[in-house]
Amino acid sequence: MAVPRISVRAVTMRFGDYLVQRDIGFDVAAGSVFVIMGDSGCGKSTLLRHMVGLLEPASGEVLYDGESFTHADEDRRATMRRRFGLLFQSGALWSSMTLAENVALPLAQYTPLGRAEIAELVELKLALVGLKGFGEYYPSELSGGMRKRAGLARAMALDPDILFFDEPSAGLDPLSSRRLDDLILELRDSLGATVVVVTHELASIFAIADDSIFLDSEARTATARGDPKRLVQECPVPKVRDFLARGETASATG
Repeated sequence: MAVPRISVRAVTMRFGDYLVQRDIGFDVAAGSVFVIMGDSGCGKSTLLRHMVGLLEPASGEVLYDGESFTHADEDRRATMRRRFGLLFQSGALWSSMTLAENVALPLAQYTPLGRAEIAELVELKLALVGLKGFGEYYPSELSGGMRKRAGLARAMALDPDILFFDEPSAGLDPLSSRRLDDLILELRDSLGATVVVVTHELASIFAIADDSIFLDSEARTATARGDPKRLVQECPVPKVRDFLARGETASATG
């Protein structure tokens, strides 16, 4: 069997004495879209931050292609992180920089490319996310959906093979959210990237997920794992079925 692109092994997350989640374990196959889901406050974004090394687990480890990221030294971690692209909820763009300058920043910092080569790559990345011709705009001049796409262009700047998205649809209208979901799938298919998405948005979960994990805020551990389209029908945990079926419930009672 192929080695998983990402393995999370018995990870427990704490802030001091406060337990966030315990004994979290799952694998993410290369080229798949994996969704971390659950109610607000269950620790979804915290888990993502543990996976990329912004936070350290109280116990357990995270591996990439079978190599421990958690126990690697800082030099090795820095090398492994170059494979990552990160898109946070806000897009995390520098407001004082144009879109082109934002996308160029990681290329200028981490590659030996010259200005002309960087400019060419920036134009390509912006075109990939549907923002061709918007390079000289500032983030404040764009809609929320366009800022998210610009953040995605920057996340792809170094051609990562793993993309992490933290609530990418947060604050977007349904149409912009659906377009972003379509874009995520297009990039997965065209670039062969592995995608990890934190979300509680049902439409996105069913549209993009190949596999998923459900974090329970009360049990403080994962209570389900699998394709959400199967879990909504077959999961033995009522809370998971209710979470995934809440859109149908709202429609029936609205």
